[in-house]
Amino acid sequence: MQGTANLNIMMKAARKAGRALVKDFREVENLQVSMKGAGDFVSRADTTAEGILREELMGARPTYGWLAEESGETEGEDPTRRWIVDPLDGTTNFLHGLPHWAVSIALEHKGQIVSGVVYDPAKDEMFYAEKGSGAWLNDSKRLRVSGRSRMIEAVFATGVPFAAKRTLPATLKDLARLMPECAGVRRFGSAALDLAYVAAGRYDGYWERELNLWDIAAGVLIVREAGGLLEGVRDGQNPMESGSLLCANGQLFDPLAKLIRAA
Repeated sequence: MQGTANLNIMMKAARKAGRALVKDFREVENLQVSMKGAGDFVSRADTTAEGILREELMGARPTYGWLAEESGETEGEDPTRRWIVDPLDGTTNFLHGLPHWAVSIALEHKGQIVSGVVYDPAKDEMFYAEKGSGAWLNDSKRLRVSGRSRMIEAVFATGVPFAAKRTLPATLKDLARLMPECAGVRRFGSAALDLAYVAAGRYDGYWERELNLWDIAAGVLIVREAGGLLEGVRDGQNPMESGSLLCANGQLFDPLAKLIRAA
């Protein structure tokens, strides 16, 4: 797909940050790591990647606002546009040498996500979308959610929170209800890639609670542009405000939502 200038800026920035991350990933044992909290690490690689993204994105569009995991929020001269960035989604995977992590960049305009990029540097997969233009993988593959219609054939993804997180009991109840009804549940540790994989038809659906906006902003647009249905975990909940969401293809959304919302 021939993208807009903003999308091309986002993809270029993601690739540049991805190259730096891959270099550090190869030397993962030597990374300088500090603990932010149980199960939530920050690394030199993370902050370096965010610096690259900020330089590229704000250098190209200096009037836009900024929201990112490590550096927080900065208001821009243009109050209608904001970059929303996660330089390394899947930090724990990264630090353990597991090649499943991503760079996530979204552009928000007047409260709506209009462009999104999720880049997996380890596999060189670039998932991207612009509002109204569909979702794509790399140069030319159009993304569509899966066509499965039977729960017993479906594979879903979620995040299983660590013990200290208050959403753990609810997630365990979800799993107890869902797993007997489907072909399997996967927990790969990157919300951005979970959403991209739903868009690509690799997963049939995904749900998780209390994520940050930078975790999901790009992926939400990619899922919707690939034909997926996406709502809050609770009926009527705004996923972009709550960080709690569930998504699936059109045939499986209702049965998945019924099981997850049964609590």
